[in-house]
Amino acid sequence: MIVFPAIDLKSSQVVRLAEGDMDRATIYGDDPAAQARLFADAGATHLHVVDLDGSFAGRAENRTAVEGILRAFPGQVQLGGGIRDAAAVEGWLALGVARVVMGTAALKDPEFVRQMAAAHAGRIVVAVDARDGMVATEGWAAVSDVPATDLARRFEDAGVAALLFTDIGRDGLLKGCNVEATVALARAVSIPVIASGGVADIGDIHALAAHVADGIEGVITGRALYDGRLDLAEALKVAEPA
Repeated sequence: MIVFPAIDLKSSQVVRLAEGDMDRATIYGDDPAAQARLFADAGATHLHVVDLDGSFAGRAENRTAVEGILRAFPGQVQLGGGIRDAAAVEGWLALGVARVVMGTAALKDPEFVRQMAAAHAGRIVVAVDARDGMVATEGWAAVSDVPATDLARRFEDAGVAALLFTDIGRDGLLKGCNVEATVALARAVSIPVIASGGVADIGDIHALAAHVADGIEGVITGRALYDGRLDLAEALKVAEPA
């Protein structure tokens, strides 16, 4: 199982939000590239980066910070936030982003996302962000009437690399990952699922790692790392296959 340390960007700073609320941001640093190097030094081979400002604006707002992360981190960088057209997808991939995450576009223009998945095999991740089981969009500012599982199933044959499932109600709150809902989604589709939202400690890593056979590909963790509740080296060891 892959452990993805998270770097969320707001005004070029490293932050974590509570339940996706931009007004409830905790700042953890002003040098995203340095943070990326720290994660690499701890053994991380994958990184999850979100342009939070871009999620709301619908376009890249922290490009310079992302470029710095790409230069600093030797592993694979997965990027989301406001990536809603072909130029954005192709531009980030050309810069060295390993996989791009698409959320709002997946709900509003699924055919476009399918086209991107076909054109860039293994490099498109669909974000399934849910609040009370329903898909949220526009940087989680709007909640749709589409069940999360229904959205996931739309991409069953599209060739997307993975689904990134986030329980918004737990994100950034250290309440513990919603393992039950994440595993249920993984079992409902054939696409690998990445868990996100609420990771509190090493117990969540153990719980998710036990379901790799069910389709859990990885887990994203942010606040637990920044607050010292989760040791990255330990998490990586737990996530390694036996």
